[in-house]
Amino acid sequence: MQTILVTGGAGFIGSHTVRQLLKNNYKVVVFDNLFRGHAEAVPAGVDFEKVDLLDKKGLEEALARYKIDAVIHFAALAYVGESVSDPGWYYEVNTAGTVNLLNTITKAGISKIVFSSTCSLYGNAEHIPISENESLKPINPYAKSKYFIEQILADFNAAGKLSYIPLRYFNAAGCSPDGEIGESHEPETHLIPLVILNALGRGKQLKVFGADYDTPDGTCIRDYIHVLDLADAHLLALKHLLAGGTPDVFNLGTGTGYSVLEVIRKVEEISGKKVDYVVTGRREGDPATLVADNKKVKEKLGWNPVYGLDEIITHALNWYRNPKY
Repeated sequence: MQTILVTGGAGFIGSHTVRQLLKNNYKVVVFDNLFRGHAEAVPAGVDFEKVDLLDKKGLEEALARYKIDAVIHFAALAYVGESVSDPGWYYEVNTAGTVNLLNTITKAGISKIVFSSTCSLYGNAEHIPISENESLKPINPYAKSKYFIEQILADFNAAGKLSYIPLRYFNAAGCSPDGEIGESHEPETHLIPLVILNALGRGKQLKVFGADYDTPDGTCIRDYIHVLDLADAHLLALKHLLAGGTPDVFNLGTGTGYSVLEVIRKVEEISGKKVDYVVTGRREGDPATLVADNKKVKEKLGWNPVYGLDEIITHALNWYRNPKY
């Protein structure tokens, strides 16, 4: 049985991926500092180490306790606004932390890594849908921290130290269909949870940032991808590397976009509740439309998203209605 290290495995996407790995007969080790992760999201029986990637000694000691075959690297800070106000923190945690991880795993002879990247590397993309050939123009420190990591991974690969796949995903959403784990951020900034919490009477009035974009209803359009579809893509990328496949980069999205108002209406339809929202001014840096071209990942990894917006919202509603939340 192969053993996979998942950094950030107590987080939203990481915890769902851990479960998919277990279902596919991998042994899993989770490293997480629990700054924004949740220990209860790590399944019973999974080896867990509370360790920070900036702690070189702690990282080396934790890694030495296991025989790892490959790494899936989620651990990172991920708020754009926060990165703008405190860029040094983001470069330290995301970029320097990843360098520590790469130095540690390659020193231990681990040479395969799947990296959690982001579509925000494309900035204000010139072509929609966005393919992997789009120019990389990150416009905030969060995106730049991920961009630098991708360059560093390429350098490690050129030095013969590792093989890697960055997965640039679009808007992660949804929750485990069984309602056991879900999306729990503090603060919460993602649209679908905010709309659902408002519909359930547990959130502030929702702000719609701009209704004068060049889109059919004037609001921004985004490509929402279910967290389980994301987890499956990580599994396929992992299998590709473990089978000796070459490094590559893939966009992860459904290829279909929905506007902010369409999301609001869909939540109202499925929940049977009205959403209290107000239209305000645009947020600086918000592109009108972000939709993935996912042909490459379909062709090369055989990945196809299973869930659409209806399932994303239904599963998320189940989670937020769960008394444990």
